[in-house]
Amino acid sequence: MKTKKIVLHFPRKCVNQPIVYRLIRDFNLRFNILKAKILPDEEGLMVMELSGDEEEFDKGVKYLSDAGVTLEPLSKDIKRDEEKCTHCGACIVICPTEALYAEGSERKIIFDSDKCIACELCISACPTRAMVLDF
Repeated sequence: MKTKKIVLHFPRKCVNQPIVYRLIRDFNLRFNILKAKILPDEEGLMVMELSGDEEEFDKGVKYLSDAGVTLEPLSKDIKRDEEKCTHCGACIVICPTEALYAEGSERKIIFDSDKCIACELCISACPTRAMVLDF
């Protein structure tokens, strides 16, 4: 089983085609859309976690490339500087994937990097600048 978080850039000519549907139907791949901005007759962007059998995964990636979709790995990560974090919770309300959440009666902020889509919203929300972008 191969799993990767990838960024897809859809050219204008591709946004009205059932490209993601074909990943399921033709290549038996599973996906989780983490972030997307695709509008009719405009370029689109989608961040997804794609998984499936390695051979089918590679065929699906080739299909995307042949269809004109540009792929790149999700090459940036959000990291938290534990020494700077005061557990104020400002990041929780802004996080669209609930990668940041409060736990226990102490309301300690937990960061689940597996849920993070690197949207960077927490970086500007953090008053102590404990959330940083790591390339």
